[in-house]
This record gives sequence, C-alpha cells and structure tokens, in this order.
Amino acid sequence: MAELRLGPLLRYADGSSATVWVEASRPCTAEVRCADGSAGEARTFQVAGHHYALVPVTGLSPGTTTAYEVFLDGTRVWPLPDSRFPPSVIRTGVLDDGVRVTFGSCRWAAPPAGGHDPVGPDALDSLATRMAADPDGERPDVLLLLGDQVYADETSDATKRWLAARRDLGDAPGSEVADYEEYTRLYYESWLDPEVRWLLSTVPSCMIFDDHDVIDDWNTSAAWLADMRATAWWRERILSGLMSYWVHQHLGNLSPDELAADPLYAAVRAVPDGTDDVRAFASKADTDPASVRWSYRRDFGRVRLLMVDSRAARVLDEESRSMLDPGEEQWLREQALQERESYDHLLIGTSLPWLLPHLVHDAEQWDSALCRGERGARWARFGENLRRTADLEHWAAFPTSFAALAELIAEVGSGPTAPATVLVLSGDVHHAYVAEATWAEGSPDARVLQLTCSPVHNSVPAYMRVGFRFGWSAVARALGRRFLRHGRCAPLPVKWRKRGGPWFGNQLMTLTLRGRSAGLRLEQARARTGAGAGAGARLGSVGTLETVTESTLTTE
Repeated sequence: MAELRLGPLLRYADGSSATVWVEASRPCTAEVRCADGSAGEARTFQVAGHHYALVPVTGLSPGTTTAYEVFLDGTRVWPLPDSRFPPSVIRTGVLDDGVRVTFGSCRWAAPPAGGHDPVGPDALDSLATRMAADPDGERPDVLLLLGDQVYADETSDATKRWLAARRDLGDAPGSEVADYEEYTRLYYESWLDPEVRWLLSTVPSCMIFDDHDVIDDWNTSAAWLADMRATAWWRERILSGLMSYWVHQHLGNLSPDELAADPLYAAVRAVPDGTDDVRAFASKADTDPASVRWSYRRDFGRVRLLMVDSRAARVLDEESRSMLDPGEEQWLREQALQERESYDHLLIGTSLPWLLPHLVHDAEQWDSALCRGERGARWARFGENLRRTADLEHWAAFPTSFAALAELIAEVGSGPTAPATVLVLSGDVHHAYVAEATWAEGSPDARVLQLTCSPVHNSVPAYMRVGFRFGWSAVARALGRRFLRHGRCAPLPVKWRKRGGPWFGNQLMTLTLRGRSAGLRLEQARARTGAGAGAGARLGSVGTLETVTESTLTTE
C-alpha cells in the first residue's frame, strides 16, 4: 500500500482551481477530494527513486473555503489518523476583506534538542499554532517563502548523524549535503514538522531559492564560481540542488496552465523514471543559466506578484556583471508594465534586499568598483577577498542592475495608471526593516517601499546587530560617501530613508491589501513564559504601517 511520505502542500490556488503536491512511498495515483464535490487526481512521477505528484483540483467555486482529503490508490492518507489539527482547506479567489500576504525567509529547520531551540521559537510554527487554535480567524491568503527553505551547508546534529551513516564525513563536502538523496533529508526535516506540515497543507505558498538552498554566497562572482567548479564535489551538489528545487519548490509555483505547457513536466510524467530528464535540465540550468527561467508571476485579484530569481540568473563577468541576465531583465520589465491598470499593488519578491542600510550599500558598491579594477589589480584582489568574506553580493554589488530596477520601478509607479504601491519584498539579512525610496528627479506617484523580513527561524550574532543599526546612522552615511569617492562610483538615481526597524528575532510580515490601501504588520515569535519553543510560542505584533496614509511604522 502506498504511504504519504511528505505533504500535502497546497501550492497554487485561484478562483476555481488549485494544485496539491505530495510525495508517496511508491508509484500510485494521488487524489484530492474536496467536501464540495470537486476533485482531482494525478499519477506519480519518479525522480531518483522518489515518487511525487502535483494534483490539479478543478471545479472549485470562487470565494469559498472547502475542506479536502488526500487519497493514494483509493486509501485515505490525509488528514493523518488522530490529527490534532483542523481540516486542511482550499480557499479560492479574493475574499471581501482583501488579500493577506505573509512573507519571510531563512528557516533553519533543525529540531530543538531536549526541548531547547538554540535560535528561538519558529515563526512558522507559531503562525500555525495560532491558526489551528482559531480555524475561523484571520489567516494569510498566500505565504511567500523568500529563500533558504533548506540549509544545504548548515545541517543539524541529527542530519549530521544520518549523513555519517551514509558516507565518510572526512571527505568533502563533509557534513554538508552532497547529492539528491541528502537533499530529500533536508525537506523531510523541514516539512514534516507537524505545525509546518499542516500550515503548508492549508495556506497556498510561493517559493524562491536563495544561497543556502545550494551553498552560502552562491554565485557571488566569476572567480568564486571557478573555484567551486574546480572541486570534485561541486557538480553533484549544484545539480542535486537544482533538481530538488525543481521537484519540491518550483513545480508548485506554476499555474495549471503553465504546468500543462511545461515540456520537462510532460517528459517526466511520460516515462517510468524521469531522473535523467531532470538531471539534464539541471545541468543546462547550471551551464547556461539564461536558458532557464525560475522567476514567475502570480496575480491575486488586483495584486500582482513578480517573484524574481536573484541567484541563478546572474551574469558574473566583471565587465558585464548583472543581477539578472538580459532575458530575465526583459521578462521583469514586461511583466511589470503589462496592463498596469489591472493591478493596484505591485509586489516584487527578491530574496536579496534592493535597499540596504546605507553603509552596507555603499560598501558593496565600492567593493564592486574595486573588483572591476577601478583602482588597479591590487585593489581588485582585495575587493574579491572582501566580497567573499563579508557577503557583499546584494543588489548594491551589481550597480547597473540596482539602477535598472530603480528606473523600472519609477516607470511603473508613474502616470495615470500607476499602482498605489510598489513593494519590494526581501529576506536574507536576518533582520527586518522598512525603507522608503525617493527619486532625485521626481518620485513616482506610487509609494515605493523596501520591506525586509528575516529570519523565520535563525539568528544573527550580536556584533552584526550593532553593525546593522550603525549602518543607518549619519556617521555611517558619511563613511559610506568616502568609500564611494575612493571607488569612483557613479551617483545613485534613488535615495531612501528607514521608516522602521531594524528588528531582530524570528519574525513574519503580513501585508493586507484592500483596494488601493495597504497595511503592514510585523510579528515576532516569542516563547511563552515558562514554556518551550514551537507550540509553546506565540506571535506578538511589533508594529503596523498604513503604507498609503502614514509615513512611519507605528510600533506597538
């Protein structure tokens, strides 16, 4: 009998359809049956000895909430026996109270040892606990996970023991994951967490990778990539990382129509074993990144989300260095400008913040100039070492791309069909803040904000907290200007001011978008007095922001 190994994950949902992702123990037919009579089924496909299905559910009624069950070869496998959680449901369409978008990044999923969690309570666990306690209460319409869903280079003690039973950890890459099977271990550790498993079964999710999904500082520079490719273990790591991402995350980002048109998805479903097809696709994505698009668009009523790949799509040659390859940049431009009158809010999801604390931005722009050879070969070598040591590889480290995004946002946000807001949603930096952008030559009509929320479950050293706070100060800005003069850096087309933060802790941001108004709430996971992590934690509000009518974040 087929068993449910992982899932279900409710990935896509619109006014009449949805997709549900599962992993089964053997080949079978996966079926989703809804309480309103709608249903869908799909035969599993095989990759590297694992069996997956992405079940399309059609015939749903718009604006409704319906419970569902999962069957494998006719046997019910979800909800789990004796489940303590409410039924998993599919909500369709935009409801009367607007669209709620909850987002964050960086979830290190290692389970606490002996009830003690070294990085504090998990914000996703806390969100699930609150929702389960009040099934009819407020919940997100979609969950945006902006990178580092798994940590391939920072494994837990339990995973290290599992890896040691498979191979000699004295051989590279040591206690980091090495192949596809080891990647699946990371997803089991992350997505079998009971609270998170239920949460992902009942809230649609959109995902994108960041560096730790593969390795820290992935695609920092051409020199970095050359060094990695010279190792004996890198090729298997990158291919396995891209393969597992395609299976576990990317497929669920696509709509049913996009899935029907996807040649790789058709290929793996047409053969008994799709491993070779997925591996060939991953190899092409590695050697010719411009041939593959991981970015995607989702529309939620009058809210448009453009999820942007800011890792694999990079051009790394120092003379033409760019965060996005030309095709990716053109895609972003077309999707942002297409039928602007059809949306009130544009969300640009990019794992890496566009607007950083000023000193951090200036240091990255300066370092980029050094690496380009602006101050000679000796400074270029220093710049490359600094870039790797200090993780100087955000949008600011790609000055041409930073300026191009500023230009696009200004164009989108101007004129009679401009949206009310353009909101850049990011994570990565293990703290949260709100920054507002203005332009030297006339700001757009839309309000433009950088909303950064990270981590969901991780930590940041105390010295970095001090550095991030200092990075916004007047002294830091003066120091940054000296860096820019030394690097002979071009002036920026945009300025920005911090409107809230920085905040540190495990946290989530929630946008409520209703008509042309937008509200923001930041919540942190806090352990209850006398309780442990996980279910003993709660989400506490840190602050709120009415992004159209107010100018600063109001803390609570």
